[in-house]
Amino acid sequence: METEPVEACVGTAKRPGERRHRVCGQAEVGRALIQGLLVSAAIAASAAQVVKLEVDATEAPRKILHARLNFPVTAGKLTLLYPKWLPGEHGPNGPITDMVGMRVSAAGVALPWNREAEDMFAFDIDVPKGIQQLEVNFDFLLPPSSGEFSSGASATSQLVDLSWNELLLYPKASKAADITYLASLRLPVGWKFGTALPISSQSEGKVFFEPVSLEMLVDSPVIAGAHFRRIDLTPGVSPPHFLDMVSDSEAALEIKPSDRQHFSRLVAETGQLFGARHYRDYHFLLTLSDHVAHFGLEHHESSDDREGEDYLTDEDALKLGGYLLPHEMTHSWNGKYRRPAGLATADYHQPMKGELLWVYEGLTDYLGAVLATRSGIWTNEVFREYLALEAAWLDSARGRTWRPLADTAVAAQLLYLARDEGAGWRRSVDFYEEGDLIWLEADTIIRKRTEGRRSLDDFCKKFHGGQSGPPKVVPYTREDVARTLNEIASYDWEGFFQTHIDSTNSHAPLEGLEGAGWRLAYTNTVPERLKARETQRKITDVSFSLGFSVKESGSIIDVIPGSPADKAGVGPAMKLVAVNGRKWTPEVLRGAIKTAQTNIAPIELLVENEDFFVSCKADYHGGEKYPVLERDASRPDLLDEIVRPLSPAPGGQR
Repeated sequence: METEPVEACVGTAKRPGERRHRVCGQAEVGRALIQGLLVSAAIAASAAQVVKLEVDATEAPRKILHARLNFPVTAGKLTLLYPKWLPGEHGPNGPITDMVGMRVSAAGVALPWNREAEDMFAFDIDVPKGIQQLEVNFDFLLPPSSGEFSSGASATSQLVDLSWNELLLYPKASKAADITYLASLRLPVGWKFGTALPISSQSEGKVFFEPVSLEMLVDSPVIAGAHFRRIDLTPGVSPPHFLDMVSDSEAALEIKPSDRQHFSRLVAETGQLFGARHYRDYHFLLTLSDHVAHFGLEHHESSDDREGEDYLTDEDALKLGGYLLPHEMTHSWNGKYRRPAGLATADYHQPMKGELLWVYEGLTDYLGAVLATRSGIWTNEVFREYLALEAAWLDSARGRTWRPLADTAVAAQLLYLARDEGAGWRRSVDFYEEGDLIWLEADTIIRKRTEGRRSLDDFCKKFHGGQSGPPKVVPYTREDVARTLNEIASYDWEGFFQTHIDSTNSHAPLEGLEGAGWRLAYTNTVPERLKARETQRKITDVSFSLGFSVKESGSIIDVIPGSPADKAGVGPAMKLVAVNGRKWTPEVLRGAIKTAQTNIAPIELLVENEDFFVSCKADYHGGEKYPVLERDASRPDLLDEIVRPLSPAPGGQR
């Protein structure tokens, strides 16, 4: 396996005016254009306020970051804001409680500051006459384990995931696209890094970035660590694409040739699907550690992807999380370039409105699974297992009988942080998984109404394609989505949305599966994907028989309303102790479910409810039940058609 030498593509100082990571053989051709663009940017920056930001990450292993900002100011009241509403997280999640030690000074003299009583993210400062520069210093405490998304654990002794929004303030009433930041970053000795930010220069462990807008800075995280590797996924192709990886060990960075080929194929498949690229280069920023929060977060020119240390070395880990990189890359088109108007806010203080997250996230979730299969990360069988499990979970959740999918999108900022217990009755951020089924149905409708001449791929190219170029945002409304769908295939799309999005439904939308030639069925054999999920998460899932899932410790995660366990009195957060009088294990539990098929005795579940023990008798005799997709031979197999690759395979094969 060949990779570009780290020293040649990481930590290399370029002379001002060059964007780093240009493709070999094209540097001279693009140099004049890039120089001209940067000169224009410099002229524009000189006319605007430029905020200087210095970040010292040398104590990242101790989970401490240091920030210093210099603001050009004039006398009078100045209000500085800490980013509150974070793009991609769709909520007011700015981790301001971990911002500590703030000191404000001018000309070497300390100045007082006051937090606004009705706005915890706003700081008021009275700037004295004659002062033109204001300095603000503070530290940021990286959490060791708690927190969600980018506010979660982000550093170990060997690496750091740096999100700029945690380390800056900005003047009130400034649009993020209009204010310029000049950032620098100091790293521990020997650490290397990956980012989509253009670099100006480097010296003695410090990286100086080109001036960029606040919007672009926040949109461009950095990963760094003692164990780093970069892979050029598209050598000789413009724009370039890189897989930047950082981990707690060198061994975790070993990627199989087949997986490398799949990620390269992913780039080709997105090009075929959307027909344009809205970035100058693209970086998958992949962090592999068991000690950071695991999630993915989208950006225009990169994605912040965090998985366990064995993600590339364990077959089950990649089987479970194989859609992560396809999902986050899809967001470069659906979410970053085309963005719901309610999420296209001018700054990080204006509340975001998530009513169209079933497009932003739901369509992306569907396309992520499709692209994972088209690129070879998943097999067709894994794709079908994925859909079967999603469909079954959604079909069993009783929360759908009182809460329409639209409300899960509007209330996303609440549901993202909701606990797992009670999710079946509360609902979660179901616009992801249910989006898979809704957009699959839309795909099948288009294919049938156009007799196979068009598909959802055509909608994606028309709606998300446009003209290739640097990042920009093109907002849209629900009416825009319906209108473009109608241009692809005439149909009552608004009625379709009202049925699936705005209305409560007792069952999940399974029409797309059926229209694609498959139907949801159940078997007594645990599917491979569910086995992998149980192993990775250390749980046992008997949701579709008894009606609950349980942790290795015995703690019951959730109970499906109306299920045999629910009727027997089992509740979320109780602890399973024994099954039919015997200490519980996954084998004992599944054995009892199997045995109950041939006798009339209920399954006795001994549970601990805080300081009390309760025997719950579940009257269930249906045997083990696990979801699968079953082929309907009377209809064409559209699923295989949907996941067929669009780009030529290596060697010119389709």
